[in-house]
Amino acid sequence: MKNTWQGFSFAALLALILGLAALQAQGQMVQDPPFGRPDAVVDLASREGAQLVKAQWRYHDVKIVDANSRAVGPDLKPSGAPTRTYDYTPHAGAADFDDSSWELIDATTLDQRRSTAKVCFNWYRINVTIPEKVAGFATAGSTVAFEIVIDDYAEVWVNGKMPRILGQLGGPVIKGFNAPNRVIITRNAQPGQQIQLAVFGINGPISFSPQNFIWIRSATLDFYRSPKVAISETPAQIIRKDPTLDEVVPPGAKIEKLAGGFLFTEGPIWVPKSDEGDGYLLFSDPNNNVIYRWTQDGQLSVFMTKSGYGGMDIGEYGQPGSNGLTLDKQGRLTINQHGNRRVVRMEKNGQFTVLADRYDGKRLNSPNDLVYKSDGVLYFTDPPFGLPKFFDDLRKELPFSGVFPVSADGKQVQLLTTDLKGPNGLAFSPDERYFYVDDWDTEKKIIMRYEVNADGTLSNGKVFFDMTSAEGEDALDGMKVDQKGNLYVSGPGGLWIISAEGKHLGTIVGPEHPHNFAWGDDDGKTLYLCARTGLYRIQLNIPGIRP
Repeated sequence: MKNTWQGFSFAALLALILGLAALQAQGQMVQDPPFGRPDAVVDLASREGAQLVKAQWRYHDVKIVDANSRAVGPDLKPSGAPTRTYDYTPHAGAADFDDSSWELIDATTLDQRRSTAKVCFNWYRINVTIPEKVAGFATAGSTVAFEIVIDDYAEVWVNGKMPRILGQLGGPVIKGFNAPNRVIITRNAQPGQQIQLAVFGINGPISFSPQNFIWIRSATLDFYRSPKVAISETPAQIIRKDPTLDEVVPPGAKIEKLAGGFLFTEGPIWVPKSDEGDGYLLFSDPNNNVIYRWTQDGQLSVFMTKSGYGGMDIGEYGQPGSNGLTLDKQGRLTINQHGNRRVVRMEKNGQFTVLADRYDGKRLNSPNDLVYKSDGVLYFTDPPFGLPKFFDDLRKELPFSGVFPVSADGKQVQLLTTDLKGPNGLAFSPDERYFYVDDWDTEKKIIMRYEVNADGTLSNGKVFFDMTSAEGEDALDGMKVDQKGNLYVSGPGGLWIISAEGKHLGTIVGPEHPHNFAWGDDDGKTLYLCARTGLYRIQLNIPGIRP
């Protein structure tokens, strides 16, 4: 990962950045998934709709009660001195919560004003059963979204779960004032399937001490045969150099555009699904100082602002924000911050731990790409492409661009190599015998391969592949490896695929030049492409190596 215009003059870089800024206005509109018109709809505010899905609404007011708690402790959790606070009752989000004694309400009365006015809360609960058909639409295999609009706010539990992820826009959490909450309740509906929904209603605005009550404006189940996720798709342009490429790229492969209008996309990482929710993609826009989140439903949201820098002189920087992203064994996000010139890890409590910001007493340049070894040691590259004037920047303290490891305990930063002018993408072979680093240098477009010693140091560095004579202005950027050892490298003209033996199998050319990648989805066969102003993906045959 790098500042893509390092080979240009500083003035030309600023002109290009200013020109790309105009694209922000054309960025993807944030929408609630799935997109487009559903194939069938069940109105849960009608008796006919409720009967079709064998549903009965139940209702209960919520009371605010005094409760014991603890003050914040050293772990930033409520582990300190005893204190008093407030709670609410009943806690009715669980799927197996017994609501049999609750008030039954007719579906046609959902718009009735309920609760107690001012600052108040309530629960609506309903169990739905997927019917075989909705009108003429066969439901088997469909995607179903639950949509509810509560006056004024809502939180939604599905089968006893309410995922909470940074940057969420609605879904199970508050969407906005009288805004629709949409939650995917199944992606493979089966007739007879039962789903429990619990909706927490909130009066608002809370700070206004509202005079109104809580009521449901609308509630539906929306069925989709094939939900729309991609903005567009185009056949992948494949330049085949070796028949073996057919084992990697399936026939008729397509490149899907998922989002667009960014200043520059970089550093993606796939966060796998968990008990809290489905998997999603995080990626950086270092020019815009933002980390975005993209979900499998196609929703785009801001995961983190000021992702790499918050200094007063931010206007001088071309790429002040975060660049490379990855996960450690515990699933903690690790971030290369250009402007802050450091590598940080975001803990589960939201705090940042600085893993590396100096070497030999001098500040790092601008950490770029990063990868964890299986023993927990973190490796990162440190070219100066995040500094306003790159190699000539007066802020630069190190006389070289290095490759560094951070010990598993986060206490020691070492220097491994200074072989390359602009070390950028990096990756381990599947067995971790070899370590690859490529070079963003327009005069030396090479991939180095090192042997990994038992102590994690490198030896016997050799040029593994040389693209210097290849046509195209770009040097080498991001790099990933699949489970068979093939390398995927951002090189001149597109995405180069190189075998473990160093043979160029072919190049994938997309609508925009891809600069970094991440293996995603449950099977790890989808390669997500950060390509200048857009986010894309392509389905491949071989799963990738990922955290």
